Amino acid sequence: MSPDHRRPRRRGEPFRPRSPAERRPDALWIYGIHPVLAVLGNSRRHVKRIIATANALQRLTELGGALPIAPEEGTPRDLDRLLGGEAVHQGVAVEVAPLPPASIEALPASARLVVVLDQVTDPHNVGAIIRSAVAFAADALVTTGRHAPVETGVLAKAASGALEHLPHIEVQNLARALEALGAAGFTRIGLDSEAPEAFDQAMAGTRIALVLGAEGKGLRRLTRDSCDRLARLPTAGGIASLNVSNAAVLALYIARRHLDPPQA
Repeated sequence: MSPDHRRPRRRGEPFRPRSPAERRPDALWIYGIHPVLAVLGNSRRHVKRIIATANALQRLTELGGALPIAPEEGTPRDLDRLLGGEAVHQGVAVEVAPLPPASIEALPASARLVVVLDQVTDPHNVGAIIRSAVAFAADALVTTGRHAPVETGVLAKAASGALEHLPHIEVQNLARALEALGAAGFTRIGLDSEAPEAFDQAMAGTRIALVLGAEGKGLRRLTRDSCDRLARLPTAGGIASLNVSNAAVLALYIARRHLDPPQA
């Protein structure tokens, strides 16, 4: 039974979260010049359709985009109807199959920086985190199968092409995944606005796992208990905590400087 045609939940029936297979669509639309250009350069992507205006196709060609299939010419209004009026599509969209996630065992021995998300689901935040993770050369994004970001056009647009460059590892149990990262030599540092230790002082070791919690809720207890250290990003103004995507970019910058100190 497809996710769109499941029977309604009866009154009093326990809520059953959707499985990862039910959450993940067979296809999605990715739009915008840079996200589409990144898709076209990713050999792991299966492109099903390309719809674009003449101007957008010309721009893609000028930027070196190679079209694997013949595009369908459309108008901005056609794309608005397809994607919704709020989608900033810049005249182009591609229909693709989702990228399959990897297992924790697939993390290469050379990996030194990973980002772990504990129930962070907002696509704008997740997309921004992915973009920052790629900018600071993170090796992977680790999430759970449930209560995790779903690959969507909104997420891909927020990531501005970075979705194609960051391996996604999906695990069933985050605490066990953090245990595996610890066994592999990662210092697991959870961001907590109430932690006594400053984030830059928490840096230790040659492999860092940066653990981020959901907006508002923060890290779950078991996730906190699975971290080696809890640390905060000190603020000086009237707001004690940052949006999770803003916190991520600062933490990634500090972690990268720890792993690769600037040369004198």
